[in-house]
Amino acid sequence: MHIPSITELSLLKALWRWQPLSAREIHEHIGDELSWSYSSTRKTLERMLEKGMVRQHTRHGVQTYEATLEKVDTLAMFARDFAKRVMEIDTPLPVAMFTGSKLVSGSELAELEQLLQQWPGNEDATP
Repeated sequence: MHIPSITELSLLKALWRWQPLSAREIHEHIGDELSWSYSSTRKTLERMLEKGMVRQHTRHGVQTYEATLEKVDTLAMFARDFAKRVMEIDTPLPVAMFTGSKLVSGSELAELEQLLQQWPGNEDATP
């Protein structure tokens, strides 16, 4: 699975919170954050659809989108990538770095902790 770009992550976050959403609704949620045009939102959604990050449905005559990437799995992947590539950390990350997040619930935090402990090369970690 590909790690979403920062802009793709913005669209995914909107979908994780409020899906299903039309392209227009997604743009309304992320427009201020990304400061770009509606056509850029549509183009990004098309690329995400091709990559399998979202799926498209027709509801009441309107194309809507839903995330196919699981939120907790994606956040764990992002955290690992950041730790390894940016911070040069080769050990499991503490889940405390997500405490207070508006994006992750308590049960998701527990799931995220398990995923963060399953660091590549750390085969002894329990799932």
